[in-house]
Amino acid sequence: MTRQEKLLWGLLAGGLVILFLLSSTDLIIKEKKIVIYPVSVIISDTSDDYYSNFRKGADKAAEEYNADVSFITLYEEGDPIRQMELVKREIDDGASAVVLFPVNPVECGKILDEMILNSPVIVMGSPLPNDQVKGAITTDHEEEGRLLGQAIIKENSPDQSVKIICSDIEYGYNKDIYSSLSKALEEAGFFQTLYEKPAEEVLRENSGEAVIAAIDVKSLDQTADILSGNPEYDSSRIRLYGIGSTTKILTELDRGRIKGLVISDQFDAGYMSIEKAVKAVYKGVEKEEILLESHYITKEHLRESRFERILYPID
Repeated sequence: MTRQEKLLWGLLAGGLVILFLLSSTDLIIKEKKIVIYPVSVIISDTSDDYYSNFRKGADKAAEEYNADVSFITLYEEGDPIRQMELVKREIDDGASAVVLFPVNPVECGKILDEMILNSPVIVMGSPLPNDQVKGAITTDHEEEGRLLGQAIIKENSPDQSVKIICSDIEYGYNKDIYSSLSKALEEAGFFQTLYEKPAEEVLRENSGEAVIAAIDVKSLDQTADILSGNPEYDSSRIRLYGIGSTTKILTELDRGRIKGLVISDQFDAGYMSIEKAVKAVYKGVEKEEILLESHYITKEHLRESRFERILYPID
């Protein structure tokens, strides 16, 4: 074998070795490692039953932004101290960012001011005045109340009493919604009563015709459930309105048990919360508030394409 032939065979052998290394190892070309961002979503309830569309949006963003999303529920409803303890626990346990649904914005804000956190927080609702909060995604809660009030005023006569049901007026942003709704009804001459008690008790205490406005999802869900399961509550006699949109609530709207709803795009809210959380980790973006649009819908709107996308998002 000549020297040239030996050299040629040597080059071929070397090429084969290089090709093997390129195809089966990262010794020569390093593969780009994918960074996974753990994000904890701490909701303001003891279960996540009312967050289905939000969760769909969060899961979609998790795929696109390499986030590992965990939903954390409260052990006891309406406990801001425990909720903020969960924020600290999740960050101490390695969460890159936290998405927070504050039980009580004022109390949660006070507690947050005394905490030192090593990860950014995205708030669902009005922004908290704290440097650790890097963004807020919210609806205009006063606008929600106005829209609900305007619908009730338009569709009912002022001689009817409006019974406003709320599981806890201090919970979340219920107070803002109630204040705006109450003002609209008062200016239109409607008599109104606020009930912070289970819907079953409210219905049992009142007979005859009534207009009911359930201003939080839990109260609306419970009221619709009671009306649906009791034929004596005729839908022409008990006119139910509310804020929120779970699958069950939309079914009752379609059946006519609920007359109208104020809704917002919870899929987008879930998506943007994870998007902003991840970007706050690796970009350190400036604080930003995103305002979601609210809509009033009736049964007739359920088949409109613009609302189908909001109410029935595809996973």
